[in-house]
Amino acid sequence: MFRFFFSRPMSNQISSTLIRGSIFGGLFLIGFGLLVFVLRDVFAFLAAAIFFLAGFSAIGYGIRMWIVMYKISKSDIAYRDNVTIRYED
Repeated sequence: MFRFFFSRPMSNQISSTLIRGSIFGGLFLIGFGLLVFVLRDVFAFLAAAIFFLAGFSAIGYGIRMWIVMYKISKSDIAYRDNVTIRYED
């Protein structure tokens, strides 16, 4: 496998790019893990805030859907004003 990557000039460029990406990706993951470990209270607060806002958003969406369904059921005739049903004989 390594002979394929290191045998051709074009493959050398590709393999060096893969190596560089792998090293930088690993360093990024280690740094992010260390940041989460050190600042766990901040990340816990951010996660709680995201879930809190998502909960309010879901409640708001449910209330809006309930209002729309209430308006549709209240004015059933006006809602279906332009609907015509045709039956084939």
